[in-house]
Amino acid sequence: MFSQTYAHPLKDVPLNVMLKDHSKLGFLNSDQQKTVAYSTYERIKYDIIFGKLKPGAKLKLETLRKEYSASVSTLRETLNRLASDGFVAAAEQRGFFVTPVSTDDLGEIANLRILLECHALQESFQNGDEDWEAEVVGSYHKLGKVERLMQDGDESDLETWKRYDWQFHLALIRACNSNNLLGLHATLFGKYLRYQMLVLTYRGEVARQEHKALFDAALARDSKSAKEILTLHIQNGLTHTLEYM
Repeated sequence: MFSQTYAHPLKDVPLNVMLKDHSKLGFLNSDQQKTVAYSTYERIKYDIIFGKLKPGAKLKLETLRKEYSASVSTLRETLNRLASDGFVAAAEQRGFFVTPVSTDDLGEIANLRILLECHALQESFQNGDEDWEAEVVGSYHKLGKVERLMQDGDESDLETWKRYDWQFHLALIRACNSNNLLGLHATLFGKYLRYQMLVLTYRGEVARQEHKALFDAALARDSKSAKEILTLHIQNGLTHTLEYM
């Protein structure tokens, strides 16, 4: 289980800075819907991933109803959906809880991400056209910009950092031509991100260089090198996160 005290460079970032608002919800999903149920689902998942709703916390319907301005029936539907995605645990006769965290769970998530994302990379590199390449270039540019700011000490917008990180990894695999694969990957990425945000770590120049190597491999359509780089990237992130657990 995670320690309550973390010695890391982002430890003093206030929660209200990290969780500025819900205006950019849905960045881990490709199917943007506008229903009340979908909005409630996105908001609660966001608060779980970014740590406002702590691991193991009991999710009381009345409290959630006031916080998210949703009906009890909508909340039940939402929590059941989050349970099926693995973000919420449903205990018989005890209600709903935020899924606990563990080192074993993080390791499993990281290994599954490697398995899925490496396969998607290979398919995407084979299928990608000029539009795909343009998206990769644009997403890498945005990520590189925010990473340089963070290296200079600007840690004021962590959500933007992780959103651009997600967009870059998504751009790399978007041409895999499998909505099922993209959906599974988005769920895994959200779970992986939850652990990262719990310890609030940034690996600095090493991570930036790994992203550059992935970008270069994408432009060269070198899937073999890209899969090796991605595996190292995820494994290094896992090791780094485990240091604070």
